[in-house]
Amino acid sequence: MKTINIGDVTVPIVGMGTWYLGEGNAEQSARETQALKYGLDHGLRVIDTAEMYGNGAAETLIGSFLGDYPRANIYLISKFYPSHADKKQMRTALTNSLSRLKTDYLDLYLLHWRGATPLAETLEGLQELKKEGLIRQYGVSNFDVDDMDQLTLEPGGEQVVANEVLYNLQSRGIDFDLLPRQKQAGITTIGYSPYGSGSGKSIKLTPELTDLAKSKGISTHQLLLAWVLRNGDVLSIPRTGEASHMAENIAAADVTFSPDELDLFDQAFPMPRHHVPLEII
Repeated sequence: MKTINIGDVTVPIVGMGTWYLGEGNAEQSARETQALKYGLDHGLRVIDTAEMYGNGAAETLIGSFLGDYPRANIYLISKFYPSHADKKQMRTALTNSLSRLKTDYLDLYLLHWRGATPLAETLEGLQELKKEGLIRQYGVSNFDVDDMDQLTLEPGGEQVVANEVLYNLQSRGIDFDLLPRQKQAGITTIGYSPYGSGSGKSIKLTPELTDLAKSKGISTHQLLLAWVLRNGDVLSIPRTGEASHMAENIAAADVTFSPDELDLFDQAFPMPRHHVPLEII
């Protein structure tokens, strides 16, 4: 599988999202656990979660099996609310996340979206947590171009290693400016919801793209994920609670496209020619 760097750490280009996981009954949680463990058993390393997901339910689910694996083999990401972005509440939020996850550090800690707390204070708090070894790296989520410009001017902004944003075939505004600028600055783009929102059927493919998936012997979901991964410059974190779907996600990383095939995507969902405000779900 292709890899991508987050700061000085190299990880597989496919990760595992956990939004909505851990919120069902015991049987559903068991299936979700097996899906995540399948990913780890088959070469994936990145698990992305947040204190917001089920008010900690996703973190609790991860914590139920995290100890079954060498901690160094897992790259664990969590996120904190903007309302917890001041130094004191950030520390409390992290302590609670670590308790649910049953670990003593995060590999990456992200501000979930921008709020009222000054960026300078948030960055100061993140630097302190990093110095103490409670987090290894830090970054942000749902930051648009202007937000990133302001962020990198603040003390500590130069240590931001990632920005997690919506990115899929239908929501590709970042292709125009945010993605290339982050690539140039050495800031990793983590893309969530590669299939779109909800069931994933919200992205209506053209007959040509549906036929392309059939010709390659892959599902339309695999086609969508493979497109996100096409250039090797986005870490995608699809969420699934089924081991069979996790296997499909892993296989999608090996799908390649010819220039003519990529043109089919651009014809159906054109590359933006101007700045598009960042979409958030």
